[in-house]
Amino acid sequence: MVQPSIPPAAASFLEFINASPTPFHAVHNASERLEGAGFQRIYEKDNWEKQLKEGGRYFFTRNQSSLIAFTIPKGWKEGAGLSIVATHTDSPCLRVRPVSKRSKAGYLQVGVETYGGGIWHSWFDRDLSLAGRVIVTDKNSTKFTSRLVNLKRPLLRIPTLAIHLDRTVNDNFKFNQETQFIPILGQVASQLNGPPVPETSDKNPVIGVAGSNVQTNHHASLIDLIAEDISVSPEEIHDFELCLYDVQPSQAGGINNEFIFSPRLDNLMSSFCAVEAMADSVSSDRAVPLEGNVNVIALFNHEEIGSVSTSGAESSLLPTLFHRLSPTPAAHAQSISRSFLVSADMGHAIHPSYMDSHEQVHRPEINGGLVVKTNAKQRYATDAVGTFLIRKLVENRGGRIQEFEVRNDMPCGSTVGPMLSKLGLRTVDVGMPMLSMHSIRETGGTKDVQSYIDAFSSLFEGFTNLDASLKID
Repeated sequence: MVQPSIPPAAASFLEFINASPTPFHAVHNASERLEGAGFQRIYEKDNWEKQLKEGGRYFFTRNQSSLIAFTIPKGWKEGAGLSIVATHTDSPCLRVRPVSKRSKAGYLQVGVETYGGGIWHSWFDRDLSLAGRVIVTDKNSTKFTSRLVNLKRPLLRIPTLAIHLDRTVNDNFKFNQETQFIPILGQVASQLNGPPVPETSDKNPVIGVAGSNVQTNHHASLIDLIAEDISVSPEEIHDFELCLYDVQPSQAGGINNEFIFSPRLDNLMSSFCAVEAMADSVSSDRAVPLEGNVNVIALFNHEEIGSVSTSGAESSLLPTLFHRLSPTPAAHAQSISRSFLVSADMGHAIHPSYMDSHEQVHRPEINGGLVVKTNAKQRYATDAVGTFLIRKLVENRGGRIQEFEVRNDMPCGSTVGPMLSKLGLRTVDVGMPMLSMHSIRETGGTKDVQSYIDAFSSLFEGFTNLDASLKID
């Protein structure tokens, strides 16, 4: 049987998201894409004054988990505006605790902490692996580096209790996130080469070794796996940050491959499309004239937990960029007033089984185009000006927008949009529609990937001229 084709942009996205189980991997892969498009990596600790040139393209990262890329237009002067797409690289997940070694009933367990607002029951009975970054000693050196790790195979599982032992499970499945949400890694008998593993419990927490070092804080077999994957000895590992993820690959699905079944659509789909639009804007076959605003993409970390961190949207990342490009107070004020920010985060598609969860005439559809998100309480930063601008930009590429607003009897989520709008930036909140947001497996649309890229490309190509035709203040 002939398989339905997948749009090229969606196929590229599937490759990206399968290679990006953590924010660290997403930023690494985005960096490689930008370098391949001719972007120059710069560093915050350096003096940019002699590095930045008209027509240049640059990017920098912070803490391996956030990224800003920008292009300098010809004829650029201090006070020029910025056309910005802001996304985030993190998603709800489980993260390995600093002291993760657990053992009970003959099983090796790994202590984890919930990150963000996940649909946690969706993590049960899934084949889980580990990925993240590891601090190691450089070979033949006294220096230290951070290395990415991705173990890629099923290692962990959070098993449900058999229905025979809980006949009420289908009536109301509830569990304790601290005591009944601990993944199993293996059996105690399988850790033959490691030190004895005492059983842990509330009455026997095995305290006393927690403050020693990374080798004693985690199962020896886990440390050995990490060391083997990155080709170092266990003793060369000093610390790590690891996320659990589902090893089932992201893939296209549906009768006509119209769907994307994947983890982390929120918000790696937005991040991927922002990077693609930025790379495409300087490619030889479709390069746009580098005139007018500075084009910017900002991929922040920690949106799912409030953005208050060194690499989150509440950090100095974007304000620092404004100040370094327009350092004087007058030029900085001009730059802010000439700028426009598109806060790109995923949106909620209408669900056929829960249609009453949407306001009756604000029901975005998968593969139906860009969603503009509005909230009178400013949980989204959208207003009439932002909606007008993004609508025109999308229509310039032959697309269309959909509208989303939450019901009056339901709370509304938020994004990086409102917090960044506090800088004085005109802002609009947008996204692409999806189902099962914050589940371990989400659903989006294959056609929406290219539509997303087109919307951002239109911003980079056409905002300056469109803004010149708009008179507000």
